[in-house]
Amino acid sequence: MWGGRFAEGPSAIMREINASIPFDKALWRQDIASSRAHVAMLAAQGIVSAEDAKTIDGGLVRIAGEYERDGVPEDWDLEDIHMTVESRLSELIGAVAGRLHTARSRNDQVATDFRLWVREACERAEAGIVALQNALVARANEHSASIMPGFTHLQTAQPVTLGHHLMAYYEMTRRDRSRFTDARARMDECPLGSAALAGTGFPIDRQMTATALGFAAPTRNSLDAVSDRDFALDYLTAASQCALHLSRLAEELILWASQPFGFIRLPDTLSTGSSIMPQKKNPDAAELVRGHAGRIIGCATALMVTMKGLPLAYSKDMQDDKPPVFEAAGLLDLALAACAGMIADATFNTDRMRAAAEAGFATATDLADWLVREADIPFREAHHITGAAVKLAESRKLALDQLPLEDLQAIDPRIDERVYRALSVDASVAARASYGGTAPDAVCERVAEARRDLGLE
Repeated sequence: MWGGRFAEGPSAIMREINASIPFDKALWRQDIASSRAHVAMLAAQGIVSAEDAKTIDGGLVRIAGEYERDGVPEDWDLEDIHMTVESRLSELIGAVAGRLHTARSRNDQVATDFRLWVREACERAEAGIVALQNALVARANEHSASIMPGFTHLQTAQPVTLGHHLMAYYEMTRRDRSRFTDARARMDECPLGSAALAGTGFPIDRQMTATALGFAAPTRNSLDAVSDRDFALDYLTAASQCALHLSRLAEELILWASQPFGFIRLPDTLSTGSSIMPQKKNPDAAELVRGHAGRIIGCATALMVTMKGLPLAYSKDMQDDKPPVFEAAGLLDLALAACAGMIADATFNTDRMRAAAEAGFATATDLADWLVREADIPFREAHHITGAAVKLAESRKLALDQLPLEDLQAIDPRIDERVYRALSVDASVAARASYGGTAPDAVCERVAEARRDLGLE
């Protein structure tokens, strides 16, 4: 490729460290698409003849068929996917293949190919998120009135509905989806035509190639275009945030599936057994989702560190941009699919959830609120009175609504029999009817809104 400048070929070490074909062969579809768009533009501008352009395009279509059928060959002497395609094109059509590289460089070529690939990764992530959201919304609608304990510090706090809990993850994934949408919009500019770093002297039509490849416009600065990897970092940042949310969901599924909780039975298809303990049903899919979050965050960190000190324009360090993105995308796609499957096919033990909510003094705040509302007691004093009631109930191993009225009145005489209407878990969740609250009616309203947003109704 550069024999005119060098007297000797690369050493074995240089050959190995320099070759990227083992991983960038994943870009073959994007490379052929951008090459076809480029040669069509060259012909339209009269830079190459229509006949040569037709020959080149036919060769590229034939290569695409070969790669689709047989995979991409790995010849490390050809270094990367770009030279692999060009070499095969030369074998098929001869010297005319050399005209394809007119008015472009591998620098703008890889920037275009990689951007196309990441754009598709954003679209896959959005589709995966939507699948998970559909599962969350369906199960939330099913369990809009199913009562469970809500936790803070992993301690029973207040009763909530399972539907409300699941819709919390819908809100997280809604933000995740918006981040991929935003990233997709920001990368909607085409680097092709920036050449090595300074543009080209040929009369190219960059808008034509941008349009052909589905971009809104060409990039505005050739130096930035070939050295920018913000689009990859945007993807990795969005993927990291999404992975954090999936990890939190996975952690709850792991806890809920454990025998002490017993809130959920995960589907057999997304669980494993033990090689020695026959009774085991392990939440391995959830645990791997939780583990993948660390790897995805590591991928984002790796590319950030690679890019942090690079001067303009292209540097060979940037060859290391693709492995972390490819790895993160593969992990995220799997994690989204696994979470969607677990939510859709899990069996919730709502009786166990309700019993846990009733056993943990989860309605203590309702007692304090009742004292404020019905007895006109300042909240801090009501908090103290309620704490004494909880202490008494705990000592007698009773729920709050099981304490006799005389015992409650011994704590504070302003309590009367109306208090029992506020102390059940059903009354507690029904009272939380404020916008965004856990009351079944509020959950149903939010589910309906989410279904409209998802195009389900």
